Amino acid sequence: MRRGSWKIRIFIGLAIVAFAFIQKCSNKEENPYTGRSQHINMTAEQEIAIGIQSAPEIAQQHGGLYPDERLQAFVDNVGRKLVNNTIARETPYKYDFHLLADDQTINAFALPGGQCFITYALFSQLSEAQLAGVLGHEIGHVIGRHSAERIADSNFWQTLTMGASVGADMGNVVGSIGQNTLLTNGRGDELESDELGVLFMIQAGYDPYEMIKVMEILKAAGGPNRVPEFQSTHPDPENRIQKIKEAIEKYKGQG
Repeated sequence: MRRGSWKIRIFIGLAIVAFAFIQKCSNKEENPYTGRSQHINMTAEQEIAIGIQSAPEIAQQHGGLYPDERLQAFVDNVGRKLVNNTIARETPYKYDFHLLADDQTINAFALPGGQCFITYALFSQLSEAQLAGVLGHEIGHVIGRHSAERIADSNFWQTLTMGASVGADMGNVVGSIGQNTLLTNGRGDELESDELGVLFMIQAGYDPYEMIKVMEILKAAGGPNRVPEFQSTHPDPENRIQKIKEAIEKYKGQG
């Protein structure tokens, strides 16, 4: 490669990297519900639209919705109680709670904008208070805008990787940094949602210590071959239990 062409590539690469950082800094905003500064590049309305559009496909991947309307109504009632008694009612999000037919996979998750899911495999092992802990945790993901933050981070790292690839043969290195950052942030999201879940349980009149029992259920489901924490996007249940106990002490007077 001629020296002039190499310099042009370096200049273009640096320009793309600079653009990525400028865009990230300009998209910083404080979450009004958590007080945390975040890199977000979409509105609440866009989050809601993404969640509603994605919900049917997500449900289908888990065997559709559970056919018992009584159990679905029970999940709805617990979810409504959490929303109506917490800061969630002041948010612009559209909360819907879905009981999935999947009786093999122990899981619960939330899409951006308020679509919350729990599999029957997990639901069937929970008391009402424990269900409130799980749903409160998922509401925490929505309020924390974790999906929107991950989307913005993904866009940032894609742009940064492209700039590094143009300027030099460093795309894989930058991509690796991005993945590690996303994994670390993912664990932080889980811990933030655990703390919010504890607060929401207390405010809705549930015993927050039941959240610890949820962690024990998840730990048992993982079995003896559970993936080590440093290889997982989720904190180890033992570490989550300690953080939950700290959150209970922090919020126990707010019931």
